[in-house]
Amino acid sequence: MRAALSPVELVHLLGEVGAYGVNFHDNDLVPIDATAAERDQIVRDFKAALAATGLVVPMATTNLFGDPAFKDGAFTSNDPQVRAYALQKTMHAIDLGVECGASIYVFWGGREGAESDAAKDPVEGLKRFREALNFLCAYVKDQGYTLKFALEPKPNEPRGDIYLATVGHALALINTLDHAEMVGLNPEVAHETMAGLNFLHGVAQAWDAGKLFHIDLNDQAPGRYDQDFRFGAVNPKNAFFLVKFLEDVGYDGSRHFDAHAYRTEDYEGVKDFARGCMRTYLILKEKAQRWNADGEIQALLAEIKAGDQAPIVYSAGAASELKAHSFDRLALGARGLPYERLDQLTVEVLLGVR
Repeated sequence: MRAALSPVELVHLLGEVGAYGVNFHDNDLVPIDATAAERDQIVRDFKAALAATGLVVPMATTNLFGDPAFKDGAFTSNDPQVRAYALQKTMHAIDLGVECGASIYVFWGGREGAESDAAKDPVEGLKRFREALNFLCAYVKDQGYTLKFALEPKPNEPRGDIYLATVGHALALINTLDHAEMVGLNPEVAHETMAGLNFLHGVAQAWDAGKLFHIDLNDQAPGRYDQDFRFGAVNPKNAFFLVKFLEDVGYDGSRHFDAHAYRTEDYEGVKDFARGCMRTYLILKEKAQRWNADGEIQALLAEIKAGDQAPIVYSAGAASELKAHSFDRLALGARGLPYERLDQLTVEVLLGVR
């Protein structure tokens, strides 16, 4: 067992390994039962450690899943007193996050769901979630905070089924909010991968919608419990295409490693873990640049895209012309697409032989 470190000690550990910043749940920093005086002293010490190391706090969030009060959810609990307490706790935590410099506030609804659909109406649950987000958006605007919210989807664990299971589910809810412009996504590698989904596709959908506000990087074997492995530790090819996408589109948010070192590690091993997350990202970033500059790869892409043209925009004339056009169906089906070669060249880039 590793001995517990204080928030100040953890900031200095992260500073030692070269991290840019640190994120936290409210009770990671301030114990849930701390007095006001204790809270203020903890925050002063934490901010002093940030100043000493140069680390920043890009994002903060609220623990609405650990306390027994939230066993049936926080914003979606069947108990109205629990829902009110969740709002109170989140407002205090938002204040704390802003005080420490956070510009993104993440909502992971780890207890927002059910084991039995007899227990909770999912439409009512989503209505309650919407009402809570509308309330908190209004609070942030009323306080004059320049803060954006990011929803973090997950299909299950610790609940049997969690509301807003995927990026698509969360995007649909966002479009119904009073202040949808304030709310985006914080997709996590492990969460979509747990369900056997393609994480890159979810990230691309969030980006296309203008809602990729933050991202959680780790790794995960499909169909397993939430593992939170070191970034790139399970499937380097998937990690490569994710890094390539983020770099190609110019994503300028934090690269947040929401991962855990193996339980076997002492604190030197934890440092190895943290350095490994960052080093793997930077290696894959360099590999993505090499992939983009590889002449054979680019020639294959040009071959695949040969004949591509501008999108077909609807007009009555365009529709009539398209309906009358004669397509050579057999030729379309006979054309080979060199995806095997393209994928092999990708593997060779990753293995360092190109």
